[in-house]
Amino acid sequence: MIRILVICTGNSCRSQIAEGLMRQLGGDSVEVHSAGTHPAGMIHPMAIETMKERGIDISNQRSKSVSEFDGSRFDYAITVCDDANQECPFFPGTKNRLHWSTPDPSFVPGTSEKRKEAFKQTIQMLEGRIQGLLNVLKNKKANSKS
Repeated sequence: MIRILVICTGNSCRSQIAEGLMRQLGGDSVEVHSAGTHPAGMIHPMAIETMKERGIDISNQRSKSVSEFDGSRFDYAITVCDDANQECPFFPGTKNRLHWSTPDPSFVPGTSEKRKEAFKQTIQMLEGRIQGLLNVLKNKKANSKS
């Protein structure tokens, strides 16, 4: 099983969305966690709502600090925001570090429809990146068996 930690600043939107998507798309092949460099202490309600519309319930996930994972080993540490990428702590034993710069949908101004659309775009962006990573992992696994 591949262990993955997804990191952003507040651990309230992007990393929570990525955790939920990766858990659904990766199934039993991944163990995924998310954390924040400065956790907000809550998951953004619009992240919960738009993910629920996508068929994924992230309402039971919680906002947590990267410090909760001190001493943990991961195959991948993935930052999804530029600030967290700059502050990302080093996790000894982490094999791969990726950065997926993703705009924060919670900062989009305007109507609730416009804001909701920003969350949907974030979900689509992260889903594409996650699917790409899962395909690479599947190919690596298949090649190692040949």
